[in-house]
Amino acid sequence: MLIESFVASTRAVEKKANATTAKDIGIYLHEYQPNPSLKSYFKKSSTQPNCVAANATHIFAAQADKSAVHVYNKDRNNHEAIVPFQEQITCLALAGQYEGAGTLVMGTQGGRLILWELATGRLINTPQAHLQPVTCLAVDPTFNYIISGSSDSNLHVWSIPALLSFSQPSPNDPSQPLPLTPSRTFADHRAAIASVIFGHSASKANLALSAAKDQTCIIWDYRNGVLLHTYLLGASPLCLALDPADRAAYAGCEDGSIQLLDFYRKPSLPHPLYDPNQRSTPTQPPASDHWHLPQASSSPVLCLQVSYDGTALLSGHENGKVHQWNIAQGKFNVQITDFSLPVTNLLVLPPTGFPNPRTPSLKIHHAVKPRYESSLDSSRGNGSSSIIPSNYTFTAQLTSTLPLPEAPTGASDLDDALTHASFPTSMLENGINELAALSNPSPHASHSEHNTLKVANEGLKTQLDTALCRQREAITKVLKLEEEKFRRQEDDAVKKARKKRRRIRMMEVEERARKIVMGATVENRAEGEGDTGTVVDGEDGLSSDTDEMSSE
Repeated sequence: MLIESFVASTRAVEKKANATTAKDIGIYLHEYQPNPSLKSYFKKSSTQPNCVAANATHIFAAQADKSAVHVYNKDRNNHEAIVPFQEQITCLALAGQYEGAGTLVMGTQGGRLILWELATGRLINTPQAHLQPVTCLAVDPTFNYIISGSSDSNLHVWSIPALLSFSQPSPNDPSQPLPLTPSRTFADHRAAIASVIFGHSASKANLALSAAKDQTCIIWDYRNGVLLHTYLLGASPLCLALDPADRAAYAGCEDGSIQLLDFYRKPSLPHPLYDPNQRSTPTQPPASDHWHLPQASSSPVLCLQVSYDGTALLSGHENGKVHQWNIAQGKFNVQITDFSLPVTNLLVLPPTGFPNPRTPSLKIHHAVKPRYESSLDSSRGNGSSSIIPSNYTFTAQLTSTLPLPEAPTGASDLDDALTHASFPTSMLENGINELAALSNPSPHASHSEHNTLKVANEGLKTQLDTALCRQREAITKVLKLEEEKFRRQEDDAVKKARKKRRRIRMMEVEERARKIVMGATVENRAEGEGDTGTVVDGEDGLSSDTDEMSSE
């Protein structure tokens, strides 16, 4: 049976006298299906929106109004560490979270990005890229790109491999991009960015969707820097969620409503998002795509998540309630729980209970605390070659045995050597001798080799001619046998047809003779009946003798 759960985080507020909130609890691990219930919780946490990330083993929470990230261990169900930083962390995202050991991407109050390698402790700081605090982050499904949104209304696209590389281009080379800088910038919003998400595709046609407080949602082709479409909303969006098949998006609004953005509502022969005729015209969704809560339950939507099967929508609200929406019917369904504190983050975890679950090849038991060492960044920004420092240590557990290469059946000596730790000395010496012979050819040896090849080619030509002659003879023999077989079949068919005709003629003669005999018999019988004086009555079909007998 599949079990679907979600992680919810809350923001601490001034406690009221009649509040029933459990003390210091800030993160909840809640089962969603099949039996909604609280599974576990973690204390000492208060988070703003977009400030929680989770993988298979840990939960990371950037604290509100503090320059620290709390690390919680899901397996041990404890508070593992408090990691301080020089400035406040305003948003979080995980890259590589499904592979066991990933990279935590953090946005700061000063408009920079910080990347923390969880299995090594390496910390990468970018220069200030945004003029105001970073409000949201998103990582694409391939873990190659990051999009950062800020209160300055700009969106930056970053390359994760470029940020994590030990070798950075020189800042003095004008032909190379500046180190640790975004590769692309979008500036089509006119207000603070509230949320940004990626599509689920790993192809080059994947899309990104951003929402801003100017009541717009924009769909981007983030790889090519192209604006695909703009939606005009009736309320200010605070969060976004995307359908698992990228057919539609959902925006949680400040008035407590949900706005559906159907990508396929407009008929179009090409894909609606890639139709150039529809890019310049913004779309205002119809009123039927605007879903509202009951008036008494209305509260700003701070976070949204779509269920695994795409049939339900979960929304976390300012009043502490978590609601479920029926996507097919387009309306509010049921309240799942009430945490009595603003629900700022919701993360739907991958479901468990599959027959053959895929396990990551690596697992981290504890996150290595970040450390800043100059030796780790000694080669960054000077155009030097990629050199990994000697103190760069990767700490993780292998969850399964590493697959060893197996030599195929009938493999050559080279294939066998490739599966060993090193090449045999004899093979290396032979290779060196062959290379030396090629670099210093002898004229006598070349002439003798030419004669040898010429004789070998003549022999091969003779063998080829003989083989072709034998092949032609075999084909001719087969054709003759097939021809004889066909003739025998034709003769047999003719004989059968003649026998059949003779049989039919004999049957016709016998039939004529039988008819003649039957005709003579009928005539003799008719003459005999005339002599006895029997007359057949045409109407009653009775003889006159029978009438006379009845009258007596």
